[in-house]
Amino acid sequence: MSRTVLRPRRPAAIVALGAALALSACTSSAEIEADQRAGSASDAASEAAGSTPLSVDTSPEQADRVRTDEAPDAAALVPADIGEDGVLTVGVNGSGEPPLGFLADDNATVVGSEVDVAQLVADALGLELEVVNTSWEQWPLGVQSGDLEAVFSNVGVNAERLQLFDFATYRQGIMAFTARTGSGLTIEEPADIAGLTLAVGSGTNQERILLDWTAQNEAAGLEPATLEYYAVASDALLGVQSGRIDAYLGPNPNAVYQESVNAEVEVVGTVNAGWPNTTYVAATTLKGNGLVEAFEAALQHAFDDGSYAATLERWGLSDEAVDEPVVNPPVGS
Repeated sequence: MSRTVLRPRRPAAIVALGAALALSACTSSAEIEADQRAGSASDAASEAAGSTPLSVDTSPEQADRVRTDEAPDAAALVPADIGEDGVLTVGVNGSGEPPLGFLADDNATVVGSEVDVAQLVADALGLELEVVNTSWEQWPLGVQSGDLEAVFSNVGVNAERLQLFDFATYRQGIMAFTARTGSGLTIEEPADIAGLTLAVGSGTNQERILLDWTAQNEAAGLEPATLEYYAVASDALLGVQSGRIDAYLGPNPNAVYQESVNAEVEVVGTVNAGWPNTTYVAATTLKGNGLVEAFEAALQHAFDDGSYAATLERWGLSDEAVDEPVVNPPVGS
């Protein structure tokens, strides 16, 4: 059994909450090995500081996965045509890095926090979980065609998607600023990025936030930030480590992981992907097929028995917990 050691998440100021949809990168075997070596050094430093590292299973067997029991009231809500085969088929993007969705040590099995949440839902509904490795670009078609009954893949709720899909929320999607360790930076508001050079993915929510913040700063007479565009997160992080980039804005879960395995970077602030509004990450299914009510009840069961909180804690994502699942939450609130 292989394990990656994660240091406990250092609290970061939360500017707002939201749906993290953006840049992620495939991690090669060489990069994973390098990250694990860096993680060993980081773990040693953490132990020296008196904190306890969190050990996460990266094997395909997932012996540490948190499970729950069947909730008959939730199971009764599953539409007959969906539940008749006894299987819940969900799409998860396995091309990223921990903790959301990534390939286990066998380079074939999709594991991660998104799979674990889907497992809780399947358990509560009395269904067997079938995970399909689905690219980000293909999940909408997969759901609309019926090949996927649902998607658990860091999908954020927005007005456009609400026209086609139903959602049951289970996590805040927070964006995080990652900087070089010891930089002294704290990024909590627009004024904090004045004059900085920031890495970001083109066409992402993060880019929109940084452009909005920069426009606000310029209107206030502050120096604008300089944006550097990266298609791959690992390249942006190399820029941060080398000092070419002051900070990189990307999905918080990936930032938490990088902070845990790479002693040279740290999270220095967070912001809502829908800033200045609040959005959420949710289980996604075809609009009107009746499954979303079952998902809401299944998630509530996992919330009530503690398996939901334990699952987020397992992956260092307790900061992104929500109080309760909500079906099709209002956007722009």
